[in-house]
Amino acid sequence: MSNVSAAPQAPTEQQGPESDATPSAGLGQPISAGIVTGLVGFTSAFAVVLSGLTAVGASTAQAASGLLAVCVTQAFGMMLLSYRYRMPITLAWSTPGAALLVSTGAVAGGWPAAVGAFAITGVLIVITGLWQRLGNLVAAIPVEIAQAMLAGVLLPLCLAPVKAVQSSPAVVVPVIVVWLVLHRFAKRWAVIAAFVTAAVGAGISIAVQHKHLDLAAMTPTVELTLPHWSWQAMIGIALPLYIVTMASQNIPGTAVMKSFGYQIPWRAAMSVTGIGTVLGAPAGGHAINLAAISAALSAAPAAHPDPKKRWIATFTSGVSYLVVALGSAALVTLIATAPAGTLETVAGLALLATLGAALVGALSSEKHREAGIVTFLIAASGIGFAGVGAAFWALVAGLVVRKVLSHRD
Repeated sequence: MSNVSAAPQAPTEQQGPESDATPSAGLGQPISAGIVTGLVGFTSAFAVVLSGLTAVGASTAQAASGLLAVCVTQAFGMMLLSYRYRMPITLAWSTPGAALLVSTGAVAGGWPAAVGAFAITGVLIVITGLWQRLGNLVAAIPVEIAQAMLAGVLLPLCLAPVKAVQSSPAVVVPVIVVWLVLHRFAKRWAVIAAFVTAAVGAGISIAVQHKHLDLAAMTPTVELTLPHWSWQAMIGIALPLYIVTMASQNIPGTAVMKSFGYQIPWRAAMSVTGIGTVLGAPAGGHAINLAAISAALSAAPAAHPDPKKRWIATFTSGVSYLVVALGSAALVTLIATAPAGTLETVAGLALLATLGAALVGALSSEKHREAGIVTFLIAASGIGFAGVGAAFWALVAGLVVRKVLSHRD
């Protein structure tokens, strides 16, 4: 997951790169690219979302509702933005934010307080689009500190496959083997193949042990929760979730799109994703944002030779998310009945590349390496104080250490 340290630029209504003599191509190319974008985006990170929502207190039904909510809100957001601006503005749920929830765990007020924090995160994102200084403030957070906090948050999740080998080797080992082989020959499909293997293994395990699936629970439903406001959740969830979503998704997302010649309409994008986050919060959705990695699948020339027609890929991706959202409850029911460690293994494998990139960013500056290490260790410890999670204290400690040590010779 790439990162940039520059502040987001003022929003424009630029329509994207010009296309002069480009080869002709039918609609099948961008439509297929959009379907791939949706499938890759969903299967590569849904396990992280479920783990995060469950960690902060969601029941199985509430976690399924949350997954449904982020699928639907980002789908409509993509369809709206891509059609309005004729650009492949791809959205995603905040995968680093979901990983942050895993490390944070339950807060004072439980699940309703977490839902309230999700809504506040959405409000902050909207304000960022309207108030340039707030975006500049987030972008001013040193790269090594932001990346070290993210790496610390990801570490426990990435250790999960190792622990799961001991608890459920019959299911977990084949998942890891398939992931490794596909990562060697078809990297894009590695996580998808790992998920399919996990689903097959879970199905076999359920059949062998004669477990019964709750068919009623497999119907997609929305579980609304009245938000509760607690200062612990505001500081421990909302603020870190906002920072990690902006620093690891929205700002890099604009950079990725710029590399393909598109200037993101910043104010509109932040308004749509922020409002979408607020609307999805009562149903359990934690945050949606600009895509940083999967954006390239719809914005690259492989989606269509003509840059002005690549928006069709993103629009199709939005439709794909609406389709897969219908199976979210069935997926959660299957995972909940699977052997211990199955969900965590898929999530951990999906985040290995992100962890590697975060560690590189955290330790790349020799001058501020100590600050990065301190931030990483506190975030990875998962130990909070005064009811506030470790991610917030890791950020504070890293900034303090960086400031103190920056004055040495």
